[in-house]
Amino acid sequence: MNVHKSLNASAMLRTRTSWNALASILCCVICVSGTSVILAQQDSVQTKYGETLTARGVVFHDSNRDGRLGDDEVRLPGIRICNGRDIVVTDSTGKYEIGMDDDDILFVIKPHGYRTRLDKNNLPLFYYTHKPAGSPKLRFPGVEPTGPLPNAIDFPLYAQVEPEKFRAILFGDPQSRNATELSYMNRTTIPELIGSKAAFGVTLGDILFDDLSFFDSQNQSVGLIGIPWYNVIGNHDINTDTRERRFSNETFERFYGPGWYSYDYGQVHFVVLDNINWFWPDGETSGTYNGTFGEEQLQFLVNDLAGIPHDQLVVLFMHIPLPECTDASAIYRLIENRPLGFSVSAHKHAHSHVFLGAEQGWLGKEPHHHMVNVTVCGSWWSGQKGADGIPHSTMTDGGPHGYTTVTFDGGRYVIDFKAAGLPAEYQMNVQVTDVIPESKCAATAVHVNVFNGSERTTVQMRVDGSDEWQMLEKILAEDPHYTALFEQEKLVTPVIEPALAKPGICQHLWSGTLGQLAVGQHLIEIRATDMHGRVFESQRIVCVQAD
Repeated sequence: MNVHKSLNASAMLRTRTSWNALASILCCVICVSGTSVILAQQDSVQTKYGETLTARGVVFHDSNRDGRLGDDEVRLPGIRICNGRDIVVTDSTGKYEIGMDDDDILFVIKPHGYRTRLDKNNLPLFYYTHKPAGSPKLRFPGVEPTGPLPNAIDFPLYAQVEPEKFRAILFGDPQSRNATELSYMNRTTIPELIGSKAAFGVTLGDILFDDLSFFDSQNQSVGLIGIPWYNVIGNHDINTDTRERRFSNETFERFYGPGWYSYDYGQVHFVVLDNINWFWPDGETSGTYNGTFGEEQLQFLVNDLAGIPHDQLVVLFMHIPLPECTDASAIYRLIENRPLGFSVSAHKHAHSHVFLGAEQGWLGKEPHHHMVNVTVCGSWWSGQKGADGIPHSTMTDGGPHGYTTVTFDGGRYVIDFKAAGLPAEYQMNVQVTDVIPESKCAATAVHVNVFNGSERTTVQMRVDGSDEWQMLEKILAEDPHYTALFEQEKLVTPVIEPALAKPGICQHLWSGTLGQLAVGQHLIEIRATDMHGRVFESQRIVCVQAD
């Protein structure tokens, strides 16, 4: 079978095929997903504006680091190039040819053992934007006119050591709306990460809060960390003054390039996706959005995964949680037959782990792990300010604002939750009344919010060093500490702005009762065992008083 022709649905999708046609493509890929596929050179294509364009160039090892192809520099075969839909592979001399629209972003899929160029803020420069007429006029500027397609678009790569075991830093929703809120991130999060030995970082959307003029300032701050930093588009990062989804990413593209792309690091394949579907209903005075990937992006994912070994770990990054997307089932069909998969989003301003199964439409043999990442801004930089002048911005599930670090090792991964500006050991909040009347002691509730907890976490409690550990029950409820904080701050005068967000259901809360204790001081110990088998501990002292 000519796999390239069976997977290349470019012309069909240009004419806006039906969902049934796309489903046929997905079925085809599922049949061949166990094979490592090399796509052949692609002919010129008829673009949606009637032009026929072909991009050509070379991928090479830029040994002298000048960004230009030299006569003595090694040309790299087998490197994948994508126009956002189709993928071709460089030949034995490093050359490629691929069809282009006259509004495309061409990019190289970073291979294992190499990195792409970086700009002064450590943003990867892995793409070439082709917009001959530039972006339409929008409130926040997009891409300037790029002119005719160049005769050659070459991609320099730089050799680097990529061990199987490495770390990645994940930010959810920094979401600063002004310079003051950007300074909160600069004071709570960035300093402790400067000089990080992580391989790269990713911001999972809502880089900003609607004011896209702060992209450059945000990039400068994150760039200080000193590692390559990738970005996902969020619903607050789009051009909301356009009525069409195809123009909603123009400012994002100016700073970060394509809305969807992929790259390899170590033994892992990473895919960045755009699930912000911006639309403007007829008769409405403003636009709205939902979580949708769309046919063109699904075609990209079909072609991308066709070139990835069946047993390689695939990690998907997106903004809106995967189960909330209208076409999530199409994504499921593409990855559910693979033994190794993990996906990450943000958006919810709460941290949680979901293990997708049949109830969510997942048909794989094993549940799929989807993590909704903790947010850098917590609950939108809200709440009462501390002595340092920074809002506590506790998330709506009672967890602190912060970020995660994921350690990858071949096909395995381990997730660490980090509260910004606090010790790494701070992994839970033990909640119990400090002073308890003796008559109420037995029924006194103990709640434990394990910030990185999940259905695969167990939480135990013991008092005064007892040999017996009591198993606590996982519950779905509002975090009591956060609910009390929310009610308290409503009464503060003058009113706190921005006000703390309403409590949400916490997905990582455990409860139990204290039991009868004698009058005096007592030590409560909590032991939480996470999904990776690691044990975290915390303590709390209570005083039982005679009635």
